[in-house]
Amino acid sequence: MVHKTKGIVLRTVKFGESSLIVTAFTELFGLQSYIVNGVRQASSKGTAKASYFQPGAYLDLVVYHNDFKNLQRIKEYKWAHLYSHLFSDVFKNAVAVFAIELLTKSLKEPEPNNELFYFLEDALLHLDSATPTVTANFPLFFALHLAVFFGFRISDEHTEELNYLDLQEGVFIANQPRHPHYLEGKEAEAVAHILKVQIPNELEDLKLNSEMRRRMLQALETYYALHIPEFGHLKTLPVLREILS
Repeated sequence: MVHKTKGIVLRTVKFGESSLIVTAFTELFGLQSYIVNGVRQASSKGTAKASYFQPGAYLDLVVYHNDFKNLQRIKEYKWAHLYSHLFSDVFKNAVAVFAIELLTKSLKEPEPNNELFYFLEDALLHLDSATPTVTANFPLFFALHLAVFFGFRISDEHTEELNYLDLQEGVFIANQPRHPHYLEGKEAEAVAHILKVQIPNELEDLKLNSEMRRRMLQALETYYALHIPEFGHLKTLPVLREILS
């Protein structure tokens, strides 16, 4: 019943006087919820413990796991990686929180998905050391590449003729769609470029202004809502648009 696994914190909820319910995406078990006792004590020690469970925290965990329970327990925890900038830099933290909300709203089942875990792990590590330009373009990169894991990746077959991105179908087409869910021109071209980017550092070469980023992020929120039932709206998106403007 005791297992070692890496985990990335997605969200926390206060429980009782000193405990937390922590939702984490784990390497071994996928999406899981854990109760962590005594981390909200009114002391410097309690404050230090609570810092381990910020959204995006990357932890080495020893956990009790029972397939028949919805709420597990954490026996031990420590940093798997202590970020240099992700928690202290306002811009990077806003991007990280956006990415985590997008992942959380997309995950519907607790099954393990190692490739998705490694994608999230790699994304956060790259974001921690990213330049300002890469940080600004990072939400677009994350949203476009995350869709691959949920079965609705956008085709990158963009040409001068195929210059409309139909968000309902996830393909580039020659003629303007008869519905309002599409991108065109430079924004459609930028999507195709980002789809070909494999390493986030390559985003340095992508020159977008803040208005283009805002429109593209709004379109990608629509894209997810069109493909994931009950997706709704991203609470972090207005904050992210404001910060990155």
